[in-house]
Amino acid sequence: MSKILEGLNPAQREAVIHYNTPSLIIAGAGSGKTRVLTSRIAYMLEQGVRAENILALTFTKKAANEMRERIDSMVGTAARRINMGTFHSIFARILRENAEAIGFKREFTIYETTDSKNLIKTICKEKNLADDKYKPSKVLSRISYAKNCLVTPGAYVANSVYAAEDRQMQMPYFGDVYAEYCRRCKQNGAMDFDDLLLQTNILLRDCPDVLAK
Repeated sequence: MSKILEGLNPAQREAVIHYNTPSLIIAGAGSGKTRVLTSRIAYMLEQGVRAENILALTFTKKAANEMRERIDSMVGTAARRINMGTFHSIFARILRENAEAIGFKREFTIYETTDSKNLIKTICKEKNLADDKYKPSKVLSRISYAKNCLVTPGAYVANSVYAAEDRQMQMPYFGDVYAEYCRRCKQNGAMDFDDLLLQTNILLRDCPDVLAK
């Protein structure tokens, strides 16, 4: 038996060795999730899977670094060639290499929250929208919600449920602001933090060659 499997309970071992098919692993705090993930990746490497063909996504940079260190201690320097990091960092790397395929400049800027709020403030002022109703922080929060739901401006404007919610929030022209915000971002060669998720989804959806790679 592989040394990587030593010390794992039956359920953990099952999750580690069956890497050829999709698996959904649900586990509570302190149940050894990180250990299972690192052991699974180390086991894949031991079985001959190339490090370059493994993609591991985490929610925090700290978790990614911890996993890489653990895998490194199990199998050595091969861990350094694994594509491992947070969703946003990995997706930003993919977009840097392929942004032109979806109409962005390869050297796009990533807007900070302040940049986004300033742009929204400018747009709302140009459209003569009430400051007390269209507060930049409120509008940006709504844009972030839409993007995290993978809803583009076009899909948003066409959705009657969203339109009703906007009227209830006293922002009936939000859809127009959202569309103009996205247009200006692209014009300025910029993405915001949520675009790293939305635009990667669009890239992989619309560019099968990138998806295959």
